[in-house]
Amino acid sequence: MMKRFGHLARLVAIGAAALTTALPAAAAERSHGLSIFGDLKYGPDFKHFEYVNPVAPKGGRMSTIGGLAFDSFNPFILKGDQAAGLSLLFDSLMASSSDEPNSAYGLVAHSVERSDDRKSITFFMRPEAKFSDGTPVTAEDVVFSFNTLKAKGHPVYRFGVKDVEKAEALDKHTVKYTFGGARLRDLPLTVAGLPILSKAYYAKIDFTKTSLVPPVGSGGYLLADYKSNTFVEYKRRKDYWAKDLPVNIGRYNFDTLRFNYYKDRTAWFLGLTSGEYDFGEEYYSKRWATEYDSLPAIKSKRMVRLTIPDATPSGTQGWFFNTRREKLSDPRVRKAIGYAFDFQWSNKNLFYDLYNRTTSYFQNASDMMASGKPSPEELALLEPFRDKLPAEVFGEVETSPVSDGSGRDRKMLRKADNLLREAGWTLKNRKRVNAKGVQLTLEFLENSPSFHRIIAPFIKNLQLLGIDAKIRPVDAPQLQRRVKSFDFDIATSRFVMSLTPGNELHNYFSSESAASNGSRNLAGIKSPVIDALLEKVMEAKSRTEVNVAVRALDRVLRAGNYWVPHWNKAAHNLAFWDRFSRPKIKPKYSRGVLDTWWYDKEKAAKIAK
Repeated sequence: MMKRFGHLARLVAIGAAALTTALPAAAAERSHGLSIFGDLKYGPDFKHFEYVNPVAPKGGRMSTIGGLAFDSFNPFILKGDQAAGLSLLFDSLMASSSDEPNSAYGLVAHSVERSDDRKSITFFMRPEAKFSDGTPVTAEDVVFSFNTLKAKGHPVYRFGVKDVEKAEALDKHTVKYTFGGARLRDLPLTVAGLPILSKAYYAKIDFTKTSLVPPVGSGGYLLADYKSNTFVEYKRRKDYWAKDLPVNIGRYNFDTLRFNYYKDRTAWFLGLTSGEYDFGEEYYSKRWATEYDSLPAIKSKRMVRLTIPDATPSGTQGWFFNTRREKLSDPRVRKAIGYAFDFQWSNKNLFYDLYNRTTSYFQNASDMMASGKPSPEELALLEPFRDKLPAEVFGEVETSPVSDGSGRDRKMLRKADNLLREAGWTLKNRKRVNAKGVQLTLEFLENSPSFHRIIAPFIKNLQLLGIDAKIRPVDAPQLQRRVKSFDFDIATSRFVMSLTPGNELHNYFSSESAASNGSRNLAGIKSPVIDALLEKVMEAKSRTEVNVAVRALDRVLRAGNYWVPHWNKAAHNLAFWDRFSRPKIKPKYSRGVLDTWWYDKEKAAKIAK
């Protein structure tokens, strides 16, 4: 239901994925693309991606939701709340494909060559690449971008390039990266996916500060207009240097892309139905089930209601415990709290049975989700840590509890009570207190009113257990500041795993990231076992080995009770005014809306009447 930090995630999606080159280990040959374990779908002479319409008309506009607030056009640092859509301004050395797992093809770089020992990679750049101010994109700009992001960038970037030793400009259009450490597999596409910044521009602008000055990039759009916390608008560059490259044919067809901002999800819905913007994805299940069909625009077929499949991992969404706080440091306390959430009642009474319960950090990815007892291959990774792990890791995998659907399942509450007592929290005068007589308190940090109705029944069950639980309403800027600094008991968040997990997992689960403000390790997970399993994921030499290591990691994470998992569906619920057309083939691993749809003049004229 909720997607936070989505625009930064999209900006670094290529760099965060677990990728390696398509080159054989024994030879340093040039390639037009990079792919995990060498399985590129498109050959060197491909004309365009399969999921686009290569003759899609250019023109028109699309407007959609940007979020709740923004105060910066600098998406590369921890400070500030960046505006939506900023990735449209910046090119990278290579561009990703959305119909195969973790692959990319030449954009600013036309080809790539990796050394025999896999410890370096060289990109050969297109001389015609230019920034929006007309200056050429050079190897020096690429080196500057890497050095700046590694030294001063958001933790997402710093973690991603930690094991990249250096970048060198061999000449004006050739750049070489040298790698160190053992995590070599991810690094080629990590650096290939980094945004390219203008060295000359940042000689005048302080990279470390938030700014509402439109940045200079080499991408296909320019930032054209904005009003802080209200909207931001981008215009397609008619002079975009890369518009005719195979990776761009049939893509980014709108002349104008606009992102509107509203204070909450109710305002989002009203903005869509009143025609203030064109397109939205609905995460509010009750509204999707009960309100859309009665809209005059739906009845008259001026607005479309569409559900499309989602083949990506469903998203690691839930209420995350801040284990940095003493009261939440015991996994038995966290598990007990999880028993107080009655998903079966919520799904029936609040969600109209539209969702499935999430159990895994890798939900909707069958090869990566742990199930049953550990396989022999998983046991081989887990056995060295048996004395440091709870016994349940070696049995049937931990799953989310199933209630009787009453909303107040006594059996689940008794289990919660027993766990709390084991952890030293007893019930006195209907208050859950520790040995010092201090009551257990919990605060749900939340800025979305639509979540209040979901948390309220959860809180009632926690109160039955003697816990003083409440919602802490905050506005969007305050929420983001507090989450970045880990100033919360329980926070709602969602992040989506890569199709081939790798280096980005360190930002979610490593001991190092637990102490780094702005990291995605909201729970504060600090476990030498998890750190070791993260390395096993990174060391995997095949997709099969990756899946085994991820399943072992999933077991340990689930046994740690670091979150109360939410719910999922393998689909996108979309609603939009019928002004657009789309390709016959949907990209398997994305919605494909902003980059493959186009403005249809005939449809627009029809609904205008």
